[in-house]
Amino acid sequence: MTNDEGAVRQLYLSETTRDMISEQITVEQWLAIRKEAGLKIDPETAEVFWKYALTLDPYGVYPELPEDCLGRDYFVRSRGSDIWVWFGDLPDATRTALCERLKLGLVSPDELDWLWED
Repeated sequence: MTNDEGAVRQLYLSETTRDMISEQITVEQWLAIRKEAGLKIDPETAEVFWKYALTLDPYGVYPELPEDCLGRDYFVRSRGSDIWVWFGDLPDATRTALCERLKLGLVSPDELDWLWED
């Protein structure tokens, strides 16, 4: 993956986050939707990608936080869903199963080119 591809992935999630959080729902409601979606994710069919994100705010919903703690964060969604869930918001069993699949190479977050298709 090139630096340009990484920047596109980071921009993709950041823009999606900003677009989805509006005056119609609060940040807390938006985050609750992610946790609820995480309960329904099947680790055998889930789609995964990663990006560099603020460790205190992986979704990028709190603009007032300092930007000095970046780390690699993984996100997952059910196939066909548009709701990306941070690994930290997943149930333990789902997160563990996904981590095992990543270690075994059964899920490759670098092969999700469809994210950028028109």
